[in-house]
Amino acid sequence: MPKAIEQVSGLTVGHAGLGLRGGVAGSVRQQIHDGDTINARAIGNFGIRFLGVDAPEISFTLPDESRFTGLSDSRWEAFLSDPFAEHLPAFNPPLTDGLLNHLKDQVGPGAAMNQDHHATAAEDALEHEVHTDLTALGQSEENFQFFLVFAHEVMDRYGRLLCFVNRNQPHPTVPDPRPLSYNERLLKSAKVSPYFIWPNINPFRKQKTKTEAVIPPGAARDTVDQEETLRSAREWVRNARQQKIGIFDQQNPLRLEPFELRFLARRTPPDRWVIDLSKNDNVLIKPQEYCTIPNVEDRLFIPEEYVPLFVERGWQRQA
Repeated sequence: MPKAIEQVSGLTVGHAGLGLRGGVAGSVRQQIHDGDTINARAIGNFGIRFLGVDAPEISFTLPDESRFTGLSDSRWEAFLSDPFAEHLPAFNPPLTDGLLNHLKDQVGPGAAMNQDHHATAAEDALEHEVHTDLTALGQSEENFQFFLVFAHEVMDRYGRLLCFVNRNQPHPTVPDPRPLSYNERLLKSAKVSPYFIWPNINPFRKQKTKTEAVIPPGAARDTVDQEETLRSAREWVRNARQQKIGIFDQQNPLRLEPFELRFLARRTPPDRWVIDLSKNDNVLIKPQEYCTIPNVEDRLFIPEEYVPLFVERGWQRQA
């Protein structure tokens, strides 16, 4: 069965039927609201991408391939041992010297198995959290439900819903206090990396418009420090680094950020600009200079299409 929303030949497409009425498919007359509105039910599963975090990759597409290959495959070990080899496709546009040097320090023998190790840990942790919630709610896999909270952008280019995800628990304290979202639980346990992309995280997602969500120039650090959820998220990452747990494990820390693995395989450098959340300046850092911000929790990525909004408000592109 196809996914309810998916990407096919570069297009985002969906599959739906007439909406339900009384537990069965309603008639055309029942489901037509007016000449431009219809009630429909999804056919197929939805893909959901957790907001604010980036998990190590279990599998991904190798260069010039379309099928996903597990990171435990020997071809990944060969590729990540030297992803800059001459026989590989060129990067378009080319990598800067600074980014190239940064990545060379992270790749090499063992990089693929390192990614696979941390990806498996994140997958196991999420599975454990969901099973724990099933038990806590006394529900089965058949009647268990997720509660989804959306941000400014409801869907990504692959047809996945963009959400903060939790167990569906209508009462805040029954059967016990509502836990953190899965996004936050995994981040707090350092099973995933922070991946803050404006405007889909607090406090920016709560603004009525994207224009209102633009951070005032010279106020990034103060803005995020005043907002509880983002402040807590960044503190969890700092604490995990100090405790050397999860992706910061002293014996086997995560070597490549998941988004780094993806753009190495795609042969396309990052294109999101970056704001340093540890500072109160007005500089939009160039996409390939993200690594000049040493701590991952201090990086706020700004999609290229939104950069003019920031410039209009007084931010300056890095020279």
